[in-house]
Amino acid sequence: MNWEDECYLLSKRKFRENANIINVFTQNKGRIGGIVYGGNSRKIRNYLQISNKLFIINNSKNDNKIGYFKTELIKAISPIYFNDKERTSALISICSLLNTLLPESQPYKNIYKSFEKFISSLSLDNWIVLYIFFEINLIKELGYDVNLSSFKDSKADIYSTKKIKIDGYNYEVPNILIKQEIPNEITQHLIKKSLIFTRSIFLNKFFIPNNLIFPKSRIILENYFN
Repeated sequence: MNWEDECYLLSKRKFRENANIINVFTQNKGRIGGIVYGGNSRKIRNYLQISNKLFIINNSKNDNKIGYFKTELIKAISPIYFNDKERTSALISICSLLNTLLPESQPYKNIYKSFEKFISSLSLDNWIVLYIFFEINLIKELGYDVNLSSFKDSKADIYSTKKIKIDGYNYEVPNILIKQEIPNEITQHLIKKSLIFTRSIFLNKFFIPNNLIFPKSRIILENYFN
């Protein structure tokens, strides 16, 4: 099976002496893995960075066997934020979540568009709020809509939190998430509460039931907002 597509690099690991196995999130094929020969060479290694946008050509004998990727760099994303620990952590976190939660070879075009939108917004001052909204949308696209709008209270202060119950689990949710509004300013406390809420949903609905390991990078991101 031969095909080509644009994609974002989600993960990589060394394979044999001079190759890598990478997982990418493609526009039309979804998450898929392949072998990159020469992946440890200086030329290719320099752009095989998590979250970078690539063009790949896949060659494989059939859909049941891992293919071989030829790769080219479309846009370097991660180097832009090498000196920004929080944004770098967010990129690694989001790629780790997608790599763990997306089923293989199933297109998720809405998630792909949402991911690209977040990437383009990462330079904004309110990027962390947009990251949190991306996680909520990811949860919805994976089949579990938390339906926060049903808890909306027009009189509630946007900077306050509300205790709610979803499917037997108790959560404390900032009103910025319930109202789906981005305030002019947001405190570290509300960011932390928002990240705790989405992490709890991920754990209760995806990771714990399927015996998956929650990404360490996501925990590191959360800890920046203590």
